[in-house]
Amino acid sequence: MTSFGTLPAGPLTARLSGYRMERDALGRSAARVFRLEGEGLPALYLKIEEAGPFGELADEAARLDWLKAAGLACPDVIAREGDGGRNWLLIGALPGSDLASAAALTPLARVELLAQALLDLHRLPIASCPFDHRLEKRLPAAKARMEAGFVDEDVFDAARLGKSAAALFADLERLKPGDEDLVVTHGDACLPNFIALDGRFSGYIDCSRLGVADRYQDIALACRSIADNFGEALVQPFLDRYGLPAPDPARLDYYQLLDEFF
Repeated sequence: MTSFGTLPAGPLTARLSGYRMERDALGRSAARVFRLEGEGLPALYLKIEEAGPFGELADEAARLDWLKAAGLACPDVIAREGDGGRNWLLIGALPGSDLASAAALTPLARVELLAQALLDLHRLPIASCPFDHRLEKRLPAAKARMEAGFVDEDVFDAARLGKSAAALFADLERLKPGDEDLVVTHGDACLPNFIALDGRFSGYIDCSRLGVADRYQDIALACRSIADNFGEALVQPFLDRYGLPAPDPARLDYYQLLDEFF
């Protein structure tokens, strides 16, 4: 277990009394994530990031509050703190295991749960969602991250390794789809960001990129995650369960390309 170190005085510090924490290294978030446990206490997660223009913890807190109000399961926001140098976000832990590691379920059951979770999210009315992630917003955000040095060319997908971020961004502009099939998207629809308990979906996590965007924002990343975790054979059952049995390959590739910048 890890010690808490220096934390700001306030509700967050008071809420941690009796807890010990352990680093959770799953995922590619720029924030440090810790799981908190204590005798007789509910499990929590603490996220810590350096303050700056590309921080995501404030975005995550706002989206969790909105998603909870919309009636979908996600962690409770317990406390937020910032001191100008760092930001902290304390949230509840959902019961169960993420869909990448829920070994009690078959891979097929997990991809079907993922499909249903995305259907439920995508059915929310876009007019009610205040978070705009359409391409006219996301492409400038991608460019800003690239110009600030926040795009790591060493972790590009295998098909794009060895290419520069600038070359990929030129492809994003050149290949931009002419229209968007807008829904409320999770934004990072990979298996580890969806939780299940006793064979049932129990909630969405890591929601900092949730917003109105083309449904392929989620479908593309879900297909990639399924192939990486379970093999290509389970991509089609996912698509069938979602109701998109013959997706547009160009759009799948485009949104996977866009994800290289986030």
